[in-house]
Amino acid sequence: MHLVTFRNHLILKFIDSQVTCNFLIARIMPLFFKISHLFLLLFVSTLSSSSSPFGYNHPLDSLTLSELTQVKTIVKKSYLLINVTFHYVGLNEPEKPLVLSWISINHPTKNPPREAIVITRIDQKTHEIIVDLSSDSILSDKIYDGHGYPMLTSQEQNVAEKLPFTYQPFISSIEKRGLRLKEVVCQSSTVGWYGEKRKSNRMIKLICYYLDGTVNLYMRPIEGITIVVGLDQMKITSYLDRLMVPVPKADGTDYIEPKPRARSNLQLDGKRIMQPDGPTFNLDGNTVRWADWKFHVDYDMRAGIIISLASIFDDDKGEFRSVLYRGFISEVFVPYMDLSEDWYDRTFFDAGEFGFGLSAVELQASKDCPENAKFLDGYSIYQDGTPGKMPNVICIFERYSGDIMWRHTELAIPGEVIAKVKPAVSLVVRMVSTVGNYDYITDYEFKQSGSIKVTVGLTGMLEVRGSIYTHNDQITEEAYGTLVAENTLGAYHDNFLTFHLDLYVDGHENSFVKNNLKTSRVINKSSPRKRYWTVVSETAKTESDARIQLGSGALEMVAVNPNKKTNLGNKIGYYLIPGSATGPLLSDDDYPQIRGGFTKYNVWVTPYNKSEKWEGGLYTDQSHGDDTLAMWSLMDREIDNKDIVLWYTLGVHHVPKQEDFPVMPTLSTSFELRPTNFFQHNPFLY
Repeated sequence: MHLVTFRNHLILKFIDSQVTCNFLIARIMPLFFKISHLFLLLFVSTLSSSSSPFGYNHPLDSLTLSELTQVKTIVKKSYLLINVTFHYVGLNEPEKPLVLSWISINHPTKNPPREAIVITRIDQKTHEIIVDLSSDSILSDKIYDGHGYPMLTSQEQNVAEKLPFTYQPFISSIEKRGLRLKEVVCQSSTVGWYGEKRKSNRMIKLICYYLDGTVNLYMRPIEGITIVVGLDQMKITSYLDRLMVPVPKADGTDYIEPKPRARSNLQLDGKRIMQPDGPTFNLDGNTVRWADWKFHVDYDMRAGIIISLASIFDDDKGEFRSVLYRGFISEVFVPYMDLSEDWYDRTFFDAGEFGFGLSAVELQASKDCPENAKFLDGYSIYQDGTPGKMPNVICIFERYSGDIMWRHTELAIPGEVIAKVKPAVSLVVRMVSTVGNYDYITDYEFKQSGSIKVTVGLTGMLEVRGSIYTHNDQITEEAYGTLVAENTLGAYHDNFLTFHLDLYVDGHENSFVKNNLKTSRVINKSSPRKRYWTVVSETAKTESDARIQLGSGALEMVAVNPNKKTNLGNKIGYYLIPGSATGPLLSDDDYPQIRGGFTKYNVWVTPYNKSEKWEGGLYTDQSHGDDTLAMWSLMDREIDNKDIVLWYTLGVHHVPKQEDFPVMPTLSTSFELRPTNFFQHNPFLY
């Protein structure tokens, strides 16, 4: 479930009293803005890790702390005396040709435009604003009047979650259940869309839990109470106490200090990974160089990690060759299968509703990341536009776990035994996003073999429903889950994560090829064999040709550069090795699936369009599914020998187990982009 819990450092730093906060801002912030404007260039240079005259190292760097402050100043100046709520601020990426021209010049004297995209709410209307930082001006300010709303802010959720504690009907409901109000915690849940023509107000539901002997609040839900909060009015607009269900016990829910194991003497906390000479990768600003790889890594409030301009050095050609222009998580769709009154609307879009980057947590050295890791900070904004630092949200480290990149032992030569082994060492870029009860561990792993492997680990807490059942034999109706502890049902649900992969395989003109493995029958008794398989290649001409539901046939999926070939005449490419063939089980006309229609196919390919970034739509909260990847693809545009984007969805159908209680062991799923005829031979022999 994706009720944004103890929401990282942004919540921890939030000033509890809005009256005090507004007073301080009104008195102090205008003076601060004047000072920051006067000394902007000096401030930027102190933040930068290089001597860049532009105040940042790279045109794809996310906005700096001072740039975010500048954005706030520019927007506020245009709306004096009007309340402006900031929901998202991010880099408005320069056009590709400008970026590629910039990186091709060793010492560029002219920088691509530095712009910010700003999503705000002003007078209960959604504004999409483009700010030009170089001219201190607003380039465009559009009011969005379609379906859906921007990402929720952490601060508005924090305020909403406190409303029940001064609301007498809720206080009476807690007392009626024999619970203590001070042990209750409430968390936000989005409401989705279920066929209503239009919801005129932004709203959330609150779901409450009981501590009293545990910090594992998610294992102690208070069922039967439905609380709806109007966010624009910031008040409870609907309240229903429908039924009473036993609150699950606190016993056995602790994960902070678990009971010692009687027979285990394995102590792992003291294990260390040492590199006496230090890491072998180089970090220049946000540009990483390691082995033959070079790429840019950065943070976004919505996407989390963004990998850009990944290229690999080809020793035969003596140059870096491009692989991936930009890659990131576009959306995380998590529909629960419980249809009961208080649960049916728990169908979450973790990136578009809560922010995958905004939910990133500070990584712990030697725990979340090994001791040899280096860390990067992120910067986000509070709802009043004030920027804040998110320390150590990305870590980078080298991994050696005893794996083998390649090996061979030759025994066929008389009198000789030849053995050659190449250990596999890789570089990992990691972020952990805690969205409510779920912790997502996202790894981008760069291998010496030329592959990019992406792994997502799912851990954290189950989303459970309190019940009357204490034994499985008592269940005689549809329970929508597994009994994982007394009075505790772990709800069935899906996790779908879709990656936006803007491919750049040795240049921007690429094609998508399906290498279908077809079985043929031997004819004319030309062999004692009966059948064999061969490869029948099919180049996708338009978007509809490239939609693939995995599991429907044996195939390789390859992005090739049709304009370049190896010296043997093979098309240069990278192919997708999927790690999951899971797809949705909901019907196409089910409202959650309409909104999450991009999961119908595991693979989509579209022509590059700068505006097509968020597959669930730019405004996902309460959206109607009319601005999604599934809708864009209906245009059926040409994709052969074009600048293309590959979208791949990892999926997990989660049937909870008792072993998932009280905390889930990490379940990982992955995919890989691997070279195919990209090099003239195996370039990694030494």
